[in-house]
Amino acid sequence: MSIKIVLADDHAIVRDGVRAVLERKGKEMEIVAEIANGKDLVEWTAHHDADVYVVDISMPLLNGIEATQRLMKMKPQAKVVMLSMYDDRVSVEKALKAGAKGFIVKVSTADEIVDAIKEVAAGRFYLCSKVSKYIVQGFLGKTSPRKRDGSGLTPKEKEVLQLIAEGYSSKQIAKTFNLSLNTIHVHRNNIMKKLGIHKQAELVRYAIKEGIAQL
Repeated sequence: MSIKIVLADDHAIVRDGVRAVLERKGKEMEIVAEIANGKDLVEWTAHHDADVYVVDISMPLLNGIEATQRLMKMKPQAKVVMLSMYDDRVSVEKALKAGAKGFIVKVSTADEIVDAIKEVAAGRFYLCSKVSKYIVQGFLGKTSPRKRDGSGLTPKEKEVLQLIAEGYSSKQIAKTFNLSLNTIHVHRNNIMKKLGIHKQAELVRYAIKEGIAQL
């Protein structure tokens, strides 16, 4: 049986590259859907199934971390390989805590991409060579002593914060979520109050620092 794969990345060139790798080296692997943002990934997952989800950590509307968390709530047995431009410890930790079973960087070799999908499909963890120094077990069950990580924000507030950081106006955010402008203002005020932040520039810096948005 073939491994059915969903590929979620907002850059068509990356999706094309992964597809080419799998067509060349990924025997018995099939991409069943290509998705360009986290919101569409969550919506697709609500109505379809796949064996492995390859998810870009930085996507518009809803980033890969938040999308993976929601995906795992809907389908706890889902198997996610996080794809990232970055190989830092924080990104790896957040991906694994969100529920991802694999982590590869975009400069990974073709063999590593194929191996990651095979290993995760088989129910095992996989870290590419650039991040293998981070031991998976070290991230599970440990809580960072620094609590100011946005955990007090609701899922909707995190979505709003990501769009604020991406430069969306309140009117555009309201239209995106089909909410009233007043509701968006309430979300914005709640976000600032919870984080103790009073300027939009500081919100943007916070969102980038915490991986909620990556520009």
